[in-house]
Amino acid sequence: MRVIMGIQIEDRDSDAISVQELLTKHGCIIKTRLGLHEAAGTMCSSKGLLILEFISGSENEVSQLETELLKLKNVLVRKMEF
Repeated sequence: MRVIMGIQIEDRDSDAISVQELLTKHGCIIKTRLGLHEAAGTMCSSKGLLILEFISGSENEVSQLETELLKLKNVLVRKMEF
C-alpha cells in the first residue's frame, strides 16, 4: 500500500521544531519529503505544508507518526492511501 501524508503547520515559528523532531524520529519510513511555504519578497509565510510519501509496509509506524503529530496544537494532518 502507498501512503501519502499532508502536514499543515499553522505557525512555523512555534511548531516547526517539534514537527522536525517527529520526522527525524520516524525518518527511516519516509521515502519522499516535499516542503512548501509561501514567500513574498524576503518574508516567509508563518504557515507551512509538508507532503510525505512512506515506504510500503510501514502503515503501523505511519499511524504512530500521525497520532504524535495530531497532539501538536497548530498542526493539521491528512492521509491518503492507495
